[in-house]
Amino acid sequence: MNIEEYRLHCLSKKGVTESIPFPKLPNILVFKVKGKMFTATDITIFDSFSIKCVPETIDELRAQYMALQEPSYFSKKHWSRVDVDGSISDKILFEWLDISYNLVVAKLTRKQKTELENV
Repeated sequence: MNIEEYRLHCLSKKGVTESIPFPKLPNILVFKVKGKMFTATDITIFDSFSIKCVPETIDELRAQYMALQEPSYFSKKHWSRVDVDGSISDKILFEWLDISYNLVVAKLTRKQKTELENV
């Protein structure tokens, strides 16, 4: 996976926006749905990206995949950093992005979900 494939996959999801929201971190590209972040990456090096994960399976996944690490800036219980080192297939990486997106959508309010459906 390269950064453009990552970006296009994220933007293909309903209601997704991209931004660089952190003034002190001008290289961090963030993807959100209805204002809630589901993934972020450093656009200058794209050697990893962060995703939301299911808390009940996160430790098992980290044990199974060495490229799935604890995140630097996010909650270790809900987020993981995925090293883009070629050890995980693009198919799985895209699935994990989908899971991250779906976890955020599941937490939206009923009103936000309705708005998203009508996009």
